[in-house]
Amino acid sequence: MSKAGETLIQSHSLLQERVYSRKLSNGCQLFVWPKPGFTKKFAVFSTYYGSIDSHFIPPGQSEVVHVPDGIAHFLEHKMFEEEDGSVFDRFSRLGASANAYTNYTNTTYLFSCTDHFEENLKILIDFVLHPYFTDENVEKEKGIIAQELQMYRDIPEQRVYRNLLEALYHVNPVRLEIGGTVESIQKITKELLYTCYNTFYHPSNMVLVAVGDIDPEATLDLAEREIMARRPSFQGEIRRVYPEEPEGVNEKRREERLAAARPIFYLGFKDPATGKSGEELVGRELAMDFLLHLLFGPSSDLYTQLYEEGLINDEFGSMYSAAPSYAYAIVGGETPDPGRLEARLWEGIEKQRREGISAEDLERVRRRFLGQTCIRFDSVEFIANAFSSLYFRGVNLLTYIDLIHEVKQEQVAELLQTVLTPERAAVSIVWPSGNGTSGSGA
Repeated sequence: MSKAGETLIQSHSLLQERVYSRKLSNGCQLFVWPKPGFTKKFAVFSTYYGSIDSHFIPPGQSEVVHVPDGIAHFLEHKMFEEEDGSVFDRFSRLGASANAYTNYTNTTYLFSCTDHFEENLKILIDFVLHPYFTDENVEKEKGIIAQELQMYRDIPEQRVYRNLLEALYHVNPVRLEIGGTVESIQKITKELLYTCYNTFYHPSNMVLVAVGDIDPEATLDLAEREIMARRPSFQGEIRRVYPEEPEGVNEKRREERLAAARPIFYLGFKDPATGKSGEELVGRELAMDFLLHLLFGPSSDLYTQLYEEGLINDEFGSMYSAAPSYAYAIVGGETPDPGRLEARLWEGIEKQRREGISAEDLERVRRRFLGQTCIRFDSVEFIANAFSSLYFRGVNLLTYIDLIHEVKQEQVAELLQTVLTPERAAVSIVWPSGNGTSGSGA
């Protein structure tokens, strides 16, 4: 156990990488990952706060606060506005590029630069820990975000994905659009933004990660000074409240017509094994990624057959997303015949279930994952973003490669038998508006 303000150094012999860390007395965690010789420098300042955190009990309080859907994303937008202008202007004057993103569990602010790293880091810390909300700028933002939400509703790939999550989940907020709805954001006020900000944007709920050809100790010292000058005190525990999600899926099928070039088909699976965290959660995520690659990856027999049959194109793929409160897998893409593709996917899953997972196939996938992961450590963006995301899930990116080595054959086989099943599945299809056929299921 390290003392507050003490620098720890962790290394990995295989990767030949090291990371410097420091835990501040106010609870903030700092990390610096040196990349000697790299031109680009990159930093993220992230809070463990995302779109699913709409019910919570702030530190020191006893009553549950319920805020409108989409407020985390709304708050991210407003953080770049200052009393005398935009934060983007401050970064651009120093030759830096800044951005931010909100997902289900995290909100992250970032910048990249080649020069003036220290000055840019000060700006990052300053604006994230210095909110400026007014009644006027909140009302103005509602119109901007409403337009953004309307645009997303018209994107077929967004609709087929959102419809699938609504089919899989009854009440879990992962089923909701990250940005909320046009109706929900109208309920957002300056006071509610400050409530969410004061609850979740405290250093004890945040992590800062800097990557590049930078001096680790000097960077840690600078970050500590800037953060402690603004928020020196520790904050109590944030209690998040999520609804109890039934085990089964909400609906078996969702179909919609939009201005799409071709039909888009998604098959989703609701993983009931929630409540996991740390290496158990990330290990399950890796095991499922292995399974999806074995079944549907570009090197699989099924992928080759589907491609040769003209049922899929290069956009076909699969993914798995997991957090302590939800987990789901998705496979699909554009297809001329959703009904036929659905039938063929189930045939491939059942064939794999009968044949089992071979040790040889598993090792082939493991080598692929190891190679791809090692290559990604040449990206400062990957290191910073992946580090912050894994940190909030209780895993150090430096040891992530070890978890790849630890994926067991029986883990992958168990997921095939218990998660990729009809009772855990739902289908989402977006049909082109002018298509008169509706297709058939498996």
